[in-house]
Amino acid sequence: MAASPEPLPSVDFEQFTHLDLRVATITAAEPHPNADRLLKIQLDDGTADGRQVCAGIKAWYDPTDLVGTQVVIVANLEPRTIRGEVSQGMIMAASAATEDGEKGEVRVLRVDSPLPAGSKVS
Repeated sequence: MAASPEPLPSVDFEQFTHLDLRVATITAAEPHPNADRLLKIQLDDGTADGRQVCAGIKAWYDPTDLVGTQVVIVANLEPRTIRGEVSQGMIMAASAATEDGEKGEVRVLRVDSPLPAGSKVS
């Protein structure tokens, strides 16, 4: 049986409300040009320009299979540059721990029925 990660300390509801979780549709995905484990992903997040995120999911997903998928993102994560590419948020994903406690398979959190891009997750 795989090891369960230790839970983090509790946060109060007020802290939780500071996260802006949204539905976004993946419109394009490709390998990150300067990183072996990352994909560069374009998202329709309901805004006029959309956004780009870099996600460490290359080992588990073919970029073309992700296009059209709706995922959950952290929309208000401060943007940062990752190996020369701007990442404007984070795609939520789950990972199973291996028996030795290492990070195992990763699965993005998908929406099971279409919703408008930018829909609030609560």
